[in-house]
Amino acid sequence: MLAGVTFPLAAQYPGQITKPDKTTPTMRAVAVFEWTGDEAHPKSSRLVPVCIYDGQELEDAGVYLARPFPLALEGDVEYQLMNDGKPIGLFDVDTAAREQGAWVGYGKHLPMPMAKPAPTQVAKIDAEDDAQSDVPILHRKHPAADSSSGGSSNGSGSGSGPDPNAPAPDPDRPTMHKSGDASQSSPGDSSGNGTSSTNSGSNSPGASGPDRPDLHRLPETSSDSSANDSGGPKLKKKKKDEDDSYVDSVDKLTDPNRPHLFRGKATGFDAALTPSLRGMPTDMHQEVAVSDVTDRPEHVWNYTWANPGDEAKMKAAMEDLARTALGLNPPPAPAAKPASKKASTAHKPKQLTLPPQPAPLLDEQFRVFELAYGSGATMVLSAHTGGAGAEEKFVTLIGQPDLYGNVAVLVKNVTDAVRLDDTPRMRLVDAVDALADNRGELLFELRGSTQRQFALYRVLRGDATRIFLSDTDAIGVPSGQ
Repeated sequence: MLAGVTFPLAAQYPGQITKPDKTTPTMRAVAVFEWTGDEAHPKSSRLVPVCIYDGQELEDAGVYLARPFPLALEGDVEYQLMNDGKPIGLFDVDTAAREQGAWVGYGKHLPMPMAKPAPTQVAKIDAEDDAQSDVPILHRKHPAADSSSGGSSNGSGSGSGPDPNAPAPDPDRPTMHKSGDASQSSPGDSSGNGTSSTNSGSNSPGASGPDRPDLHRLPETSSDSSANDSGGPKLKKKKKDEDDSYVDSVDKLTDPNRPHLFRGKATGFDAALTPSLRGMPTDMHQEVAVSDVTDRPEHVWNYTWANPGDEAKMKAAMEDLARTALGLNPPPAPAAKPASKKASTAHKPKQLTLPPQPAPLLDEQFRVFELAYGSGATMVLSAHTGGAGAEEKFVTLIGQPDLYGNVAVLVKNVTDAVRLDDTPRMRLVDAVDALADNRGELLFELRGSTQRQFALYRVLRGDATRIFLSDTDAIGVPSGQ
């Protein structure tokens, strides 16, 4: 996360430095994660910074506090990868570099951490229920009563014989036997309980009583035997005629806690660095990445239609508008001429003519968002035609349903492959809450022939306004803005 940002900010602005209030908004960075291959295991990837919200306005993250690399690409900064507002992964920045005049970050692609399972609740067993439990219990056998005491060990006043009310012993029950003779007692102890004085050595056989387990020493070994014969780690002794710097059998060391030095890429200690993505490959994918110190609740941007048939109706209307903008719809058929009076009145069978099939839209992308709770549907459609040069045209539409069930177009972007540097192509990335106000903005990539920018659009009250544009000198303003 963007931790420790207060100090660089304080150094940027002169004057008195006051302690920030707890209600001061925290910084929030928005970037675009680009990768090729599988999303879970990308072949190559990179992180492109877009904007940083400092609590007052949106700043260009590509140049914000660059010392020399920007703040958004500092080492160990963590981004959450989002898809339609849902966290789907993490990206930890490791290094930063300039690519085609812009800063990009490289690092590790990690999955979302799994939630810890709830601890298992173990029911407590009362003392009364313990006797009826099925769990086997080991009991210590009571020693025989001393004949001189005149009573049993349980204080009942009966003889030392077995209790007639005691249950019969289980023949299958395991029995624990003590080693040595329990009748042995240490000299000088008349009680016969096997205890000895403090100086008599507690590990000797004579120091153990009938109820005390014995500790046995290992058998004595010869003086030439080493203490490492028990299977512990061994240290190779240096020979007298060898140099002090000589080391033998280093590759056979098996200490698991011993540090290792590896040449090249490290494996096994942390997630491997994803190879760097270069250029603009055709199979490149994009998704939103957000870094914020504050953990905010999840806000899904996907819109749910009240009537499933409305989505198909709105999509067909948006496609028809896109074909019209691209010039793909055929011109209307001319009006039929009235029949001549001299024409034969003989009945002729009518020939049924099928309507022409609509022109295909290549790489069509249609998405519907609910950018705020109860705000209604915001639709985005983008596509292009085939051909080369001026014949290859691109279109992007932002629209909303009006009160009459039709599509109200808020933004229309039309360009071709020849005019991309003057009018870049708008490519939707996703919706993102850039201002940390629980309202989503539409993030677009404005791609030209050799350069690109990123723009944020806020849709509010039937209007779409561009509130941010990165690297304003890179390309220009798209048409229709």
